[in-house]
Amino acid sequence: MSEQDSVGFERLIEGYRRFRANGWVPNHERWATLREGQSPDVMVIACSDSRVDPAQIFDVDPGEVFVVRNVAAMVPPFETTPGHHGVSAALEFAVQFLKVKEVVVMGHGMCGGCKAALSQEMLGTEPGQGGFIADWIAMLDEARERVVAQHGTQGRAAEQAMELEGVKVSLANLRTFPCVRSKERSGELRLTGAFFAISDGLLHVLDETTGAFSPTV
Repeated sequence: MSEQDSVGFERLIEGYRRFRANGWVPNHERWATLREGQSPDVMVIACSDSRVDPAQIFDVDPGEVFVVRNVAAMVPPFETTPGHHGVSAALEFAVQFLKVKEVVVMGHGMCGGCKAALSQEMLGTEPGQGGFIADWIAMLDEARERVVAQHGTQGRAAEQAMELEGVKVSLANLRTFPCVRSKERSGELRLTGAFFAISDGLLHVLDETTGAFSPTV
């Protein structure tokens, strides 16, 4: 381990010690309950970006939300081809076994994955050199065409339009899963689109009837 890595991990250890003193010990009964299992009502699909931690943004305790994070908060469409379907597996577990009542897709401002989808700067790169990212964000290609037609490929307006479109694409892909579609139809499951703006700390919620995101105050 390099000195730089050691410094970084030591910072995490310091945080762990604070957690043990201030988070775990005072809430021992809560943790004892969680030892027996989890029953979150909400699944949050968010970006891996270090600036947008759902637990921090929504101020929730352990056990309250089931979280999946990946580049650009994307949900792939339902498919049964061989492969490692990480997001699909997590979704299946949350919906079918944990029986969450709501799935929230939360995009965010200044998203590097959405910006790369817009610029296509990684298109044609080799796996390990950007190719994995390029393949992943290719899910946004169709949405990109709409954004480019209205905003071009550069500037904050285009980037934010791409970020908002990403949320809508993931919601549409969620509805390709039979278990999600049937549970939403029966009222057992609700899907929600959200967007967290890093610049001002405001959370916006999607109205799927109008297609507009409005700030929550």
